[in-house]
Amino acid sequence: MQALIDKATTHIGDILLHAIEFSDEGKAIVIYDKDSPLAEVLTSAYKTNIPEGEFILFDESLQGDLLRKIEVLDSGDLVILVQTTSFRLNEFRLRIELFKRGLKTIEHVHLGRFEGDQFERYVDTLAYDPVYYRPVGHTLKSLVDDCKKITITCPDTTLVYDSPFETTRLNIGDYSQMKNVGGTFPIGEVFSEPTDLKKVNGELKIFAFPGLDHVVREYEAFKAIIQDGILSAPEAPSAFKEILDLIEQRSPVYVRELGLGLNPAMGKGQIINDVTAFERMRGVHLSLGSKHSIFKKPGFPSKAGGYHIDIFLDVDQVRIDDTLVFDNWRYIV
Repeated sequence: MQALIDKATTHIGDILLHAIEFSDEGKAIVIYDKDSPLAEVLTSAYKTNIPEGEFILFDESLQGDLLRKIEVLDSGDLVILVQTTSFRLNEFRLRIELFKRGLKTIEHVHLGRFEGDQFERYVDTLAYDPVYYRPVGHTLKSLVDDCKKITITCPDTTLVYDSPFETTRLNIGDYSQMKNVGGTFPIGEVFSEPTDLKKVNGELKIFAFPGLDHVVREYEAFKAIIQDGILSAPEAPSAFKEILDLIEQRSPVYVRELGLGLNPAMGKGQIINDVTAFERMRGVHLSLGSKHSIFKKPGFPSKAGGYHIDIFLDVDQVRIDDTLVFDNWRYIV
């Protein structure tokens, strides 16, 4: 376990330095629990990196005391959340409350979902190399923002987005042009969705998705069909058909977000159970359902009233217009 703590200490040090740009002059609070092995690993790593920080064991019965400690922080100070599940302050997620106060935030969530060799894999996902994430992320954003078509090739299938895209969002540890500093870690994602959801047609292969229990599992890749932006999957395993049935209780199975994940520590054959982390895997994911909290479209719910469920594609290549950007599980931009 000490070797894992040492590795986590190195990666968290890089996050604090290069992504969050936290200095010793700022104040830091680490709110943590002891309910999972990974929570203890990360808490130990933060204690080494921020020896002057205040470490608070989360207790729902002491929410008032916790809020008072947060209220005395200055904008730009840092709050870190190390959570076996997900902390909440009253009815709100604590991270959202922190951003409202202008506080830098690092959130580790659902650490209790990881098991076995996923402990080390999760720690590996925290490695932050700005020389990789930032140029690749910004190049992909530029290409997607200006594109007219994206083509995704999976084994024996082709999916075509014959549409421009909404303004692309970045999650690459570069907060210089963003209102909030920090977020949920691990990071590594470039995501958008077509301006015209009906202009998505073709076939694809899916190798992983979260079940009704929210746990991501890997499957033998199976085919799905998208016609006018709506997905069907007659060859899918029963667990996936359960997901489709759930979505269809509220809406057709719309295909919304297109995510280009950058994190090299995750992917096909390198599963992590938690979908919040795994959607940053190096590769492609799509979201199914009518809901998206960022991209607003008339007639579609942004928060309540719909579903947003990520699926992960067995991708050979991705082309943005005529530019090949992803090949053999690697970005080549």
